[in-house]
Amino acid sequence: MSQPVIVYEPFKAGLPPMRAYLRSLWHRRAFISEFARSELREQNFGSVFGQLWLVLNPLLLSAVYFLLIYVIGGTSDEIRFGHLTATLFLFYLIANSLTGGVKAITSGQRLILNTSFPRVMLPVSAVVVAIFKFLPTFVVAIAIHIILGLPYSWQMLWAFPVLLISIVMALGMAIMISCINVYFRDISSMLPYLTRSLLYLSPILYEASTISASIKQFQIVNPIFYLLDSWSRVIVHAEAPTMYGLIHSSIFALSIFIVGTYFFLSRERDFAVRL
Repeated sequence: MSQPVIVYEPFKAGLPPMRAYLRSLWHRRAFISEFARSELREQNFGSVFGQLWLVLNPLLLSAVYFLLIYVIGGTSDEIRFGHLTATLFLFYLIANSLTGGVKAITSGQRLILNTSFPRVMLPVSAVVVAIFKFLPTFVVAIAIHIILGLPYSWQMLWAFPVLLISIVMALGMAIMISCINVYFRDISSMLPYLTRSLLYLSPILYEASTISASIKQFQIVNPIFYLLDSWSRVIVHAEAPTMYGLIHSSIFALSIFIVGTYFFLSRERDFAVRL
C-alpha cells in the first residue's frame, strides 16, 4: 500500500482539525515518553549521581534559604523548614517546565523542518521531563515531613488535586512560552530573572498567613501564589486547602492552558518559517 502524501499548505491562522490532531498526538505518546527520557539522559540524570543531584540541588537551596531566614529573622522552626522545602520542590516543577518549554520549539528546529508531527509534543515533553525531576523530590518532601514530626491527616490526600492543578498550569505555561520564544527570542534570556522574581513574590520563603492584608491583596495577580499556599496547607500543616485558593489556582491554570494552547495551535504552521 502506498504511503499517504502530506501536503504543506501556506500558513493560515486558525486551529487545525482538533479531532485528527488529538488522535495524532495520542498515537505518539510513546515518542513523548522516550523523548523525555532522552532529554533526562542528556542531562546525566540516568546515572545515580545525576539522580542524587536532582534531589540535593533544591534541598541544598532550601537549606541556604532557611539559614538566611534564620540569620535575618533570628528564629525559625520545623514548620517553616518543612514549608520552605515542600513549596520549593513544587515551584521547581513549574520553573523546570518553563525552562524546558522556552526552547522546546527553537531547539527542535531540525525535527520540525524534516518531520510532520503535532508540534505541541515538544513542550509537552518538556513538562514530562519536569515531572520526572519532581517525583524524587516529592519522596524527599515526605521523608522530611516524617523526620520533622509534622502532623498527618486524611486531608493530605488533597495533595493529588493540587498537584494536578500544578501540572495543568505548568503545561499551559510551557506551551505558551515555547510559542512566544519563536517570535521573541529574548524571552529565553529574561526567563531566569522572571522565575527568580516569581520565587520571591510567592509564599516560599514565607507563609501566606504572615503577609499583611494590604500586601496580600496584590497577590491575586500571581498565578502560583494560592497554589503554593494550598500545597503548604496540605503537605506541611495536613489541612484542607481553602476553597478560594483552589478556585483561584484552577481558574489561572485553565486560563493559561486554554489561551496558551490556542495561541500555540493557531500559530503552529508558521513555526517552520520563523525558525
